[in-house]
Amino acid sequence: MKTKAISSFFVLFAIAAGMVAMTPAAFADHAEVTVVPDLGSGSSTDDCVDVEYGCFIPGTATVDLGGKVIFSNTDSAAHTFSAGSAADGPTGEFDTSMVMAGNSYEWTADVVGEIPYFCMVHPWMDGVIIVQEAGADEAMEEVHDEAHDEEAEEVHDEAEGLVVTIADSQVLDGTQVELTFSELHVNYDITATQGGEIVLQETGQHSMELTATHQIDAVGSDENPIDVEIVSLGIGAPGAEADWTGPTGTVATSQVVPEFGTIAMMILAVAIISVVAVTAKSRVVPRF
Repeated sequence: MKTKAISSFFVLFAIAAGMVAMTPAAFADHAEVTVVPDLGSGSSTDDCVDVEYGCFIPGTATVDLGGKVIFSNTDSAAHTFSAGSAADGPTGEFDTSMVMAGNSYEWTADVVGEIPYFCMVHPWMDGVIIVQEAGADEAMEEVHDEAHDEEAEEVHDEAEGLVVTIADSQVLDGTQVELTFSELHVNYDITATQGGEIVLQETGQHSMELTATHQIDAVGSDENPIDVEIVSLGIGAPGAEADWTGPTGTVATSQVVPEFGTIAMMILAVAIISVVAVTAKSRVVPRF
């Protein structure tokens, strides 16, 4: 068969591991961080205000409590690195006073929180220092991993109840779809669409055995496949919905593009035999 799909009640989703854009604002080691003027955009002028990361690199820096912040003046002009803002003035957490070109100043983070800072000489230059408890990132990651494991395990447990295989073959001018269930007494709906139009829709179906077949009055192709969806209604005896168990919802989807099927091949074989028989009587050699 050209198309054969096996799927289960769920698609085990891979929880996307958030990809962090590595910008000057991101640092992996929070025990120490270095802040410098943004020389590329002209920190001594207000040109850097409209730059994405502002007039300091990084514009927002993260450091662990007890970690070290190094204010390094790599510019040709003198700057201050003063906690606070141009609008409200200094707040006192740290103040480098004037740091001349080529010099630096170190501050040990001794308070948790967000601390804005600015340059008193060039008040449009500002940034933020985020001081966090040591190991905060690791703790958050551990909590996230535990939640992910529990959720994945719960989904997996639910999914073990039913697996459906969808197979197909071409029969005359249509398509026969064969379903194979991992459980007996499956109640389900089947819908087949082609080019956005429904070519088969049967609801409230019940399979006493592990297999069931459905005839679709359409033939799929590579350019125009038939999409088949199986929706579980539950597992149990017909009419006893209150006692049904197992998963509900979509359990299998597949695109079927059948090859030239067995019955069609048989018909072709009969046609060839017939032609040969007629030829034998008429002594005319056919050209295929």
